Amino acid sequence: MIGHACTRFALESLRRLLHRTTALSLAAISLLSSICPVYCDDSGQGARRPNIVLILGDDIGYSDYGCYGGEIATPNIDRLAREGLQFTQFYNNAVCVPTRASVMSGLYPRHIPGIRLPDEITTVAEVLGAAGYRATLSGKWHLGSKKPNRPIDRGFVEYYGLADGCCNYFDPARLDPLFEGGDGIRDWMHNEKFIREFPADFYSTDAITDHAIAQIRTAVAENKPFFTHVCFTAAHSPLHAKPADIAKYKGKYAEGWDVIRERRRLRQIELGLTDSAWAVPPREREVKAWAVISGEGKPLRPWKESLMETYAAMVDSLDQNVGRILATLEETGTAERTIVIVLNDNGGCAEQAGGDDPTNIPGPKEHYVSCGPGWAYVQNTPFRRYKAWVHEGGISTPCVVRWPGVVRGGSRTAEVGHVIDILPTLAEIGGAAAATERNGKPLLNPEGRSLAPVLRGEKPADRGNLYWASLDNRAIRQGDWKLVWDQDIRRWELYDLARDRTEMNDLAMAKPELAAELERDWTAWAERTGASRRLGERYNIGKRPAPPRK
Repeated sequence: MIGHACTRFALESLRRLLHRTTALSLAAISLLSSICPVYCDDSGQGARRPNIVLILGDDIGYSDYGCYGGEIATPNIDRLAREGLQFTQFYNNAVCVPTRASVMSGLYPRHIPGIRLPDEITTVAEVLGAAGYRATLSGKWHLGSKKPNRPIDRGFVEYYGLADGCCNYFDPARLDPLFEGGDGIRDWMHNEKFIREFPADFYSTDAITDHAIAQIRTAVAENKPFFTHVCFTAAHSPLHAKPADIAKYKGKYAEGWDVIRERRRLRQIELGLTDSAWAVPPREREVKAWAVISGEGKPLRPWKESLMETYAAMVDSLDQNVGRILATLEETGTAERTIVIVLNDNGGCAEQAGGDDPTNIPGPKEHYVSCGPGWAYVQNTPFRRYKAWVHEGGISTPCVVRWPGVVRGGSRTAEVGHVIDILPTLAEIGGAAAATERNGKPLLNPEGRSLAPVLRGEKPADRGNLYWASLDNRAIRQGDWKLVWDQDIRRWELYDLARDRTEMNDLAMAKPELAAELERDWTAWAERTGASRRLGERYNIGKRPAPPRK
């Protein structure tokens, strides 16, 4: 017993020392793990490296969860925040595919036409799998449905879910009226098999969770550490939700988006998430005042309310299923040694899929509709713009991390995180190292930094610039300075995010040299990674003619 305790103490001490040594490579951590991949407790039983559950929401805004100021019931995500760490400045890549590619690779997306995960990268599933983790994916993939780009080709031993970007929640095989090609049927898969028939009680949020829970139980039965990646399609369009969930929100949005957004902003200030000194952005140009919403002889307000009621029901359902996953961790005895991370792939979406048509009813599977810009303006409170734009509303995500025994419960950090940090963070936590070559060919090194020190309450390594490219929107962040190009107004703007994270005071004219330097840095990055206007053609999201600028 004494020998095991001493061994454990020595290994833990060595790990802490190595983690504090900035020159340490991931390879050294991997070597240590190979020497003793299982810690020994006093009874001689093995206690694994932490299990990892990484949960990704879809098209959900910065303020939608209760712990980030929203009125939607999200008690399970709120619980994770109470028991874990909240990031206030965590970023994604503004759109589904680039974000998912960065989560997988630890790299900014390499914009190669037709290829979303190039051969010269390694994935987080491959990295953790090589270190002994059972890596599985449940839900949305959106990085390819054919060999060699399926999840099972890129390190996941088990996959079930949507290989496409969106689908009917009650019947993914139902023809999608907005599908841009093929047979109009989305690709729902189990490993390499396409699924075309679904049970009568199918609902994708539940089905994704069912699979994730089964994978956790399988890993426990096999006595393996697990990396369970759960990618919900909620709350991406179409707006489909169960009647009982929708009923919870009937009448809750009758005051309209202007009132609800202001209420969220004040709650964020009260929670300490945002600064009351930040200027309040005006209503986005696409958003009419709630007071003037009306149709040709038919009031649109009840229908507009129903859009957000259904959206809220979808977020509520996602949270219910997070609760099911947490309950499974408790039931299997793995909760205390499992890291749970929740974040989103981009900001709330302003698209009005299905048109401004009150006969297109949100909720049931027979209809296809989305929230539109008015409610996206609420979802991204207190920031400007939406999904596909790179102002803060398009790229800011909630991020909550619970790590029992390591992360201090109820804590919050303003350290800047980005989805390119996911792979290096999980690699360090899991005692793994990214491969440097495949079949004799070199692989790209991850561009993110590990946030494991932040989770331990320590200072992370210095971060360089952060970059974005989405459609023809562009941005670079250097420290607290952010240079951003909006495809509509077609000029660079410069903001000091420490004083003005709502991006209301453009300093580009006042600091032209800094703006020019950041623009040069962005251009060099874009040339290095292949970012260009091809993105606009490739994703075709929200693009429209630029309005005149006064």
